[in-house]
Amino acid sequence: MTARPLSSAEARVLAVLVEKQHTVPDSYPLSLNALTLGCNQKTAREPVMQLSEADVLQAVNGLKELSLVNEVSGNRVVRFDHNAARGLGVPSQSVALLTMLMLRGPQTSAELRLHTERLHRFADLSSVEGFLEELAAKTPVRVVKLPRGPGEREPRWAHLLCGEPVMPAAAPGHTSAAMADETGASWRQELAAVKAEQQRLSDELATLRTLVKRLSAELGLSPDDDTP
Repeated sequence: MTARPLSSAEARVLAVLVEKQHTVPDSYPLSLNALTLGCNQKTAREPVMQLSEADVLQAVNGLKELSLVNEVSGNRVVRFDHNAARGLGVPSQSVALLTMLMLRGPQTSAELRLHTERLHRFADLSSVEGFLEELAAKTPVRVVKLPRGPGEREPRWAHLLCGEPVMPAAAPGHTSAAMADETGASWRQELAAVKAEQQRLSDELATLRTLVKRLSAELGLSPDDDTP
């Protein structure tokens, strides 16, 4: 259980250590150089970061104070490994989910199941959601289910290890398209309502004209007779 929120650099360092333990076990524990390269990786990262070795070392020291990272003496260089499961008080399945949320930002349950494949193979979506619900019920709360945004079919989850999540800005094209769709739908609804009202008035006028003609015929008057 961490005593304070993690900085973005600390979250990235911790997540990279967990990831690399599974994806490149022969190179694990990681040297400072390898850890920095993993933090600044361009793929499978959201957001992409550009940390110096000094930044990474500062983050490592902060994580060591929280008992989340250990320093391992090597033959020639100092290496680092994580202690995420014990430090956070969660099982390895939850560590895998938190790792992907720290590396890639908010994701749906389906995305998390796909992205955690190399860290932990979840049997199905219900298993993923079960561990997410457990994390959401912990004290302190570790994850939160975000409300669905415009055009999103499934809700996304975000971690709370750094405090309240900062939502990424929607792509301009996506925002414009969503607004255009909403505006177009509203305009079509209004147009349909106007046309329906026009048809109703037209039918009502035709009925009144028929009635006037019938009454005029019964009274022996011409419909165009304006004489009082």
